[in-house]
Amino acid sequence: MTTSTVATCPLTSCQTKALDVLQREGNVFLTGAAGTGKSFLLERYLKGKPTEAFPVVASTGAAAVIVGGRTFHSFFGLGILEGGAEAAVMRAMRSRKLVNRLERACCVVIDEVSMLSGTTLKAAETLARRVRGRDVPWGGLRIIAVGDFAQLPPVTAWNERKNWAFLHPVWQESDFQPALLSTVIRTQDLEFLAILNFVRNGTMNDAVSAFLNQRTNRPSQNVEATRLYPHRAQAEEFNLKRLEAIPRPLRTFPTEYVGKQKFLEVAKKAFPIPDTLLLKEGALVMMRKNDLALRWVNGSLGTVRRIHEDGLGIDLLSGEAIEIGKEKFSYLDGDGLEVLAAWNFSVTLAWATTIHKAQGASLDRMIVDLDRLWEPGQAYVALSRVRAGSGLSIERWSPSSIRAEPLVTEFYDRLSDQAQKYVPRPLFEPIVPERERPKFSSRDRMELTQILLEDQEDLDVIAGACDVTIGTIVTYIEKLFAMGIHFDLSYLLADLPNPDRIRSLFASLGLERVKPVFDELDGAVSYETLRILRCAMMAERKKTERTVAGEGMKENEWMCCSSDLPF
Repeated sequence: MTTSTVATCPLTSCQTKALDVLQREGNVFLTGAAGTGKSFLLERYLKGKPTEAFPVVASTGAAAVIVGGRTFHSFFGLGILEGGAEAAVMRAMRSRKLVNRLERACCVVIDEVSMLSGTTLKAAETLARRVRGRDVPWGGLRIIAVGDFAQLPPVTAWNERKNWAFLHPVWQESDFQPALLSTVIRTQDLEFLAILNFVRNGTMNDAVSAFLNQRTNRPSQNVEATRLYPHRAQAEEFNLKRLEAIPRPLRTFPTEYVGKQKFLEVAKKAFPIPDTLLLKEGALVMMRKNDLALRWVNGSLGTVRRIHEDGLGIDLLSGEAIEIGKEKFSYLDGDGLEVLAAWNFSVTLAWATTIHKAQGASLDRMIVDLDRLWEPGQAYVALSRVRAGSGLSIERWSPSSIRAEPLVTEFYDRLSDQAQKYVPRPLFEPIVPERERPKFSSRDRMELTQILLEDQEDLDVIAGACDVTIGTIVTYIEKLFAMGIHFDLSYLLADLPNPDRIRSLFASLGLERVKPVFDELDGAVSYETLRILRCAMMAERKKTERTVAGEGMKENEWMCCSSDLPF
């Protein structure tokens, strides 16, 4: 959706009321059934607001890519809460970059909050409170939580009680004001809307049974519709089977990744496109990005008409013939900076996908297997993907799959009562708190250098975080190595010209001093780079000595180098 469309598109009555809640003071929970326009309304509210002051974070990488934000865990630096919530908070507070972004923010938007556990949400609240130095919820940082607890729940260990965020005391402490959307705009099929509301509440009655039975059949293999499966293996197997059946040449398009390779594996799981896109003319595909001109949305289906190296011709099921090129999907770090980009055609094979991957999509036609689902809300998420009941076919279903979590139903009943008692608060006036930056000691800077080296950050990033020169950071590296704390520094030396010659010079002139090697190279390689290489060679030597002799580098070897170190 374009910015101009977001600004001018008329709002439903419940969206108008919700927008008023968003514009006023206090934390907000923006929620509503699938297709009520939560993302649209949020985009309307955020229009023109600076990203640094109003960052958008999402509970999963896939959701973050879709909303153009970053993950909740990277923004708050909590990882997977290794060692427990308190240990994760303490680790996060050691990051100067994290402290800076929490101080600069005045309102954080948390998308897909239903997939965050209460424990995780509390860890972030504790972190914000400590970093911002105010003993009030979230340290005075405003939170807009967005999501639908009637959809997919947070992941928990087998048979453990769901750790819903709204059950944790942090939810009540945050005092979220409800911005409740009730009008579904994805479909105008009133009969289908009534059935979706029953399924959302886990109600299995005659109307639901009759509706599902009317649409239950064994669809033809040639029906152009997307099948939803609960398991990824089922979806992948079906897609490949249908692709192989097309008697036309197979074309492969590897996704091109540009950026920091250390983010590659986690980013691949977040991007909505595959590592290698397999296509044939005649293949059914799903669009995975909204079109700026509104000709299609994420989830629109079409058939590949023509394939060439730089473009695809696609006949949308809506009847429009389009041409598309390769597009970029961005993966952002905690500061909102792009650290990895993926380039490919923004389509996936669409004969089948999983219920999880379909979340957020609006499908034209859908075939779904509703038998033996195991999560509350899974059937609701699946059925609410399609625009109208006429586009729905069901392979099979069982009454046990129509499930809702009773605690969620009770929560929304209370929320509805709370929304009816809404009393407008004063308008929210963004204020970024002024706070004197804590002074770093040399010890603090060296510890921060160690953390960032382990994360394989560039020297300029480390120097900026520590507020010192790159030369000082190299000194910290030498000190850490002298203390026996070693790192893989090869990523800092990737662009070193003629590394074999430089290593040979150090081998012949000795590792005791850098200047002889610097002079021999006529200053072609910076002094700091040579110092880093020397540390790397010492670490390699120590590792070799351990392997051969079973003991560490001799202490006097480090001592003999001290004449060249500035400490």
